[in-house]
Amino acid sequence: MAEEPIILFEHVNKTYKNGTIGLKDINLSIPKGQFLVVVGLSGAGKSTLLRTINRMHGITDGKLYVDGDEISQYKGKALRTLRRQIGMIFQNFNLVNRSSVQKNVLSGRVGYYPAWKSILGLFSKSDRDKAVRSLRRVNMLEKLYARADELSGGQQQRVAIARTLMQDPKIILADEPIASLDPKTTKTVMDTLKSLNQEDEMTVIVNLHSVSLAREYADRIIGLRAGEVVYDQMIENVKEADLNQIYQTEEDS
Repeated sequence: MAEEPIILFEHVNKTYKNGTIGLKDINLSIPKGQFLVVVGLSGAGKSTLLRTINRMHGITDGKLYVDGDEISQYKGKALRTLRRQIGMIFQNFNLVNRSSVQKNVLSGRVGYYPAWKSILGLFSKSDRDKAVRSLRRVNMLEKLYARADELSGGQQQRVAIARTLMQDPKIILADEPIASLDPKTTKTVMDTLKSLNQEDEMTVIVNLHSVSLAREYADRIIGLRAGEVVYDQMIENVKEADLNQIYQTEEDS
């Protein structure tokens, strides 16, 4: 019997209040431990797709399951519990620039504390030790007491990944995580995500523009155009000509 997917979209649609279609009849089954890369032009729906998984965006209709539970109506405690399981990595890092690396990483545990404790920085010794381990995992421990704004872009993104590890996530969503990085730091960040996928069996979903990076790191590639899935292949079946076609605009055709 096939293992239940960790993420399942069934006829999911997302229409914004202004009438813009974000997602159109999305049907996707994502197994546990897959490294999935989503490609497509800007505005194709890549970010919307990711943000429905942790309910940063609600869906208009259809069903969306995470780890066997239908999440589209989650609120309050159920939603907070869901978001603990799903780490989100952003293009712009989302660090507090004036805070230390340690404080930024510890903020990944706020979902496990009452608000007053996290505001006062009253984290347990075990969580402070966990922050050290998380930074060591991404080769950033030597920057523990540095301010976030003293770091390079690649270093900031690795701190953001360490912060995500503090959640003990089952799933990592990465929305254009290397868009502002140079080639060397891009490789470091992508290698880190691949390591978490392979060694910790985390399910990783990454939005990318780069076809070459998608082919290098993905187990599976899906292509979006105007909110629809127009391509879905395991990496061994992916052809570069197919991927190039995903990026073709109406003016090109």
